[in-house]
Amino acid sequence: MISLNILDYSPIDEGETAASALKQTTELAQLAEGLGFKRFWVAEHHQVESVAGTTPEMLMMHLAASTKTIRIGSGGVMLPHYSAYKVAENFRMLEALYPGRIDLGIGRSRSYRIVNEALNESKTKRLPYDQQLADLQKYFADDIESEHRFKPLLAMPIIETAPELWLLGTGPGSARLAAEKGMGYAFAHFAKPSQQGVEVVEAYRSKFKPSAFLKEPKVIIAVFAVVAETAEKAEELATAFDLWLLFVESDSQPPYYPSIDTAKKRGFSASEQEKVARNRQRMLIGTAGEVKVQIESLAERYNTDEITIIPNISGADNRMNELHLLAAEFNLSGK
Repeated sequence: MISLNILDYSPIDEGETAASALKQTTELAQLAEGLGFKRFWVAEHHQVESVAGTTPEMLMMHLAASTKTIRIGSGGVMLPHYSAYKVAENFRMLEALYPGRIDLGIGRSRSYRIVNEALNESKTKRLPYDQQLADLQKYFADDIESEHRFKPLLAMPIIETAPELWLLGTGPGSARLAAEKGMGYAFAHFAKPSQQGVEVVEAYRSKFKPSAFLKEPKVIIAVFAVVAETAEKAEELATAFDLWLLFVESDSQPPYYPSIDTAKKRGFSASEQEKVARNRQRMLIGTAGEVKVQIESLAERYNTDEITIIPNISGADNRMNELHLLAAEFNLSGK
């Protein structure tokens, strides 16, 4: 049995606004819960004008209040920008209000230089990433016995449960850290879809050390997915997605997610077609039946029973339809 999750960027469709995009994210989370998806995560993106997801912890608070049972998480908080203590208290507050439903997905930013500078300009020093991860675990464990530069410091509020801790990554370094710290590992197949990914995940499992938060290794694989009733409609949506990826990976991105019509009218140059071909390796495309086969193949390759779908396609109705189609194909059991 494969569990399906959703990671949503809050895309701002052509002709829409950031406010409407966030409303659509809320509606998508409610739908995911009703259909039986396990987790609904939101991202942290800066200086990407076509998405509204910038502060996952704030959006998570709203989403948790707008749902009842689905796990709500970050995919992820870019920890090097922030104090581990502040992140711990933010997520402790979320966990206190919605116990047993909060996931803290942690990432290491590769954002624009200007974004990195703006988020870090008040810092007097930067801590190593592995130290920040250790700090988070200290705070969530209420550990005031072990040697630490802030040994007596506790993260408030003091509660009986803790959010699930997931390290996001694409390579050996993140896998090693997740294994050493005893965290779950969320591998971004959508970023680096290669044979090395399987080896990275296997290395995480083989080197995993149990922690106070996790006794056995846990793996989530995240992938872009474009699903529609017909292969032809899925290809149209994929073409708009192709254009969006080209935009966000260039210096000339518009403040919206392009529509199918815009993508058709614009077309692609020869050099862009080469990039599109490479990017297609990052996504699953087709009818629900076709994508189900691809998801099952992906789960088998990585030896996991949990897959995160990123339905980052044009149109809120199309995104909701994708969830309906996948839920029906996988026989998910909602409320």
